[in-house]
Amino acid sequence: MPDNITDTTLSEALKYGILDAGRLQEAIDMAKKQKIVSEHKAALTLLPNGQWQTYVKNPATGKRKELRAATEEQLKDKIFQFHKEMDNRCKLDLNQLFAEWVEYKASVTNSSNTILRHKQHHAKYFADSDFFKTKVEAVDHLSLQAFCNTIVKQYDLSSKEWTNVKTILKGMFDYATEKGYIQHDPMIKVKITVKFRQIKRKTGKTETFNTEEQNALQQYLDAMYEETEDLAYLAIRLNFYLGLRVAELVTLKAEDWVDTSHLQILREEIRDKVTNTTHVEEHTKGYRDRFVPLVPRAVLLLKKIISCGSGSGYLFTRNGERITARQIAYILEKYAKVNGLQTKSSHKIRKTYASVLAANDVPLDAIRQNLGHRDLQTTMAYIFNPLTEKETYQLIENALQDDDPDMAISC
Repeated sequence: MPDNITDTTLSEALKYGILDAGRLQEAIDMAKKQKIVSEHKAALTLLPNGQWQTYVKNPATGKRKELRAATEEQLKDKIFQFHKEMDNRCKLDLNQLFAEWVEYKASVTNSSNTILRHKQHHAKYFADSDFFKTKVEAVDHLSLQAFCNTIVKQYDLSSKEWTNVKTILKGMFDYATEKGYIQHDPMIKVKITVKFRQIKRKTGKTETFNTEEQNALQQYLDAMYEETEDLAYLAIRLNFYLGLRVAELVTLKAEDWVDTSHLQILREEIRDKVTNTTHVEEHTKGYRDRFVPLVPRAVLLLKKIISCGSGSGYLFTRNGERITARQIAYILEKYAKVNGLQTKSSHKIRKTYASVLAANDVPLDAIRQNLGHRDLQTTMAYIFNPLTEKETYQLIENALQDDDPDMAISC
């Protein structure tokens, strides 16, 4: 370019139509294509079947890739497009990689809530960091490990919180490897060496309704149902005998009662956090239906619920509309507020169910099946002591009781 032609001169030439932007880009692309093809080292070969063939090499992975085309000119176009794509990849930074990965992720998942959570975590932990302005190909294991440890330390994350956050990084770098942007996944060897925030150990006091709490809540639910005839109160009452996810509870239908002693769990409520709406999916969280046993008290409650229902399909309705999980949560929140208690959610009814079964020697694998868990370890995290201190002490006393309580202890 002559010295007297500046960027301003070119801009003005484009602005006033002296130069055509489209034709200028075509000329630039043509010049680039000629240069790339002239520097292409592999031979352009005419095959016996009439096709043209050559090979290109991915600079990130070192892998060779075959290109074929019907004509020599079309093959040259493919060579140019390959190098153009490689140039674009080299310019890709981590924020751009996230945008590409999350778009791909959205195309292979049915959960808009998952995508929303990924975007929220990216905005909170990654988007504004200097590290996420790094080019993808420049990221190595050590720099990524240092960044991950910084995130854990800066935000004082617990181990569980970090597990949720690192899902993004694992997904991004796995995607980049599959796409050929990088040769090795640097996330595989990352280790967290700083201390995670310690979480206060959960106990039966916080995670379950003990015997006295159950009795008090159930009396409240019965009284409120008698006053309002609102089936939501009976839904909570029933779940102490079923241990369902609340999203499963609010989608039960009379037809799910398949025989005298079993209820089939087939569906769940989904709340879309993007649109703040709910709908029913014809599958459970684990995409597997299951049968939950019905004890006599549960059968009595079910009969009452069905006889008092609207006949609209779902067991639990209010003014002709299906009761939602949020409405169940509101009742438990209101109960806690009125009684000056810490709110215990419907999920803790589910944990109470598991804990009561375990305390009464029901096999763990049976509890796992009833809860709809795949893994027994998941079930173990639901089991706490559901007894009062007095009841627990009585069990301990019985277990350690001497055969002869009057036996004198000699020194």
